Amino acid sequence: MSFETTQIDRNFVVMKKGVRMSNKPKEKKRVVIVAMTGQTLLYLAGPTDVFFHANKYLAEAGIEQGYDVSVVAPTFSRQIATETGINIQCQLAAMDIQGPIDTLVISGNDFSDGGQIALDEFYQWLGTRNEQNTRRIVSICGGAFALAKTGMLDNRRATTHWAIADKLQQLYPAVKVNSNPFYTNNDGHVFTSAGVTTGIDLAITLVEKDFGKDIAIKVARRLVFYLNRPGLQSQFGSLLPDYEQEHFAQKTQNWLVEHLHKKLDVSSVADHMNMSTRNFTRVFTKQTGMSPAKFIEKLRVEKARKYLEDTEMSIERVAEQCGLGDLTNMRRTFLRHLMTTPSDYRRAFQTSIHDVAINELIAV
Repeated sequence: MSFETTQIDRNFVVMKKGVRMSNKPKEKKRVVIVAMTGQTLLYLAGPTDVFFHANKYLAEAGIEQGYDVSVVAPTFSRQIATETGINIQCQLAAMDIQGPIDTLVISGNDFSDGGQIALDEFYQWLGTRNEQNTRRIVSICGGAFALAKTGMLDNRRATTHWAIADKLQQLYPAVKVNSNPFYTNNDGHVFTSAGVTTGIDLAITLVEKDFGKDIAIKVARRLVFYLNRPGLQSQFGSLLPDYEQEHFAQKTQNWLVEHLHKKLDVSSVADHMNMSTRNFTRVFTKQTGMSPAKFIEKLRVEKARKYLEDTEMSIERVAEQCGLGDLTNMRRTFLRHLMTTPSDYRRAFQTSIHDVAINELIAV
């Protein structure tokens, strides 16, 4: 499964339809998207559609160059079994490609034991890719694990889906993992993106880098997507890990969630746990990796998120109920932890059921 499209040269000498053109031989930017088995279609379909539509708008502008995109398999079977039940037969395996590549995209990853064994030859091939033969190397979601396995992410900033970020850090401690951003850029050579749709964010960014903002905006509009998502430049995974019911932190949390509307300090929590403040702080920090004060603040934000998602409660009231003080303090706390404001968060994640019900009543 592949398709041909086209690229632009930066040495411009003539004008056509308002776009500067080049007299040099037209070259295509070779984009290779490695579709890993066991992923959803959007991992590969999202970026593929971005490059496809970029080609259309470049052609409309009279530019014959663009992207030459191939979707390839990581094994010589050339088959991709997605978790949606749709199987894809590729024309090529990644290992069939030996020449230079402009942009290499590793889309997702197969975390099954059998899948990892089948990827040995792919990892050997990936390890040969460097700045001399590949201008850009990109990962989407679990694709960061593939880059990390080859050492490409050592001492580099990287992101992946928030649910597997801790696993990436544990397996590859040399990687500077940050699960907050949608994508990271290391010196223009190695890029990593987070979960699913962030592959679209990153692909649009690459189009903008290659061909400018006008083409990127047209692609974003075509896909009904943001060029830059307003107020949402961070992933929204849970700020706190899941603990077993018998875990010290979970026992503490069970009491805290019922008292977030009150003014809490470490001594009051320690008293509830029948411990001295000093001993409670020491034990809690050791078992959670964060101070009690930081834990309480994150728990307040988590509770506020649920109110914003599930209720029509005013933001001022939410701040009071969660112990976040006034609106100004709540906004500052949200920006620090989620990189967005409470109002922007509500617009993005509040349930749509209410609006659907209203529309149905109007239709009747």
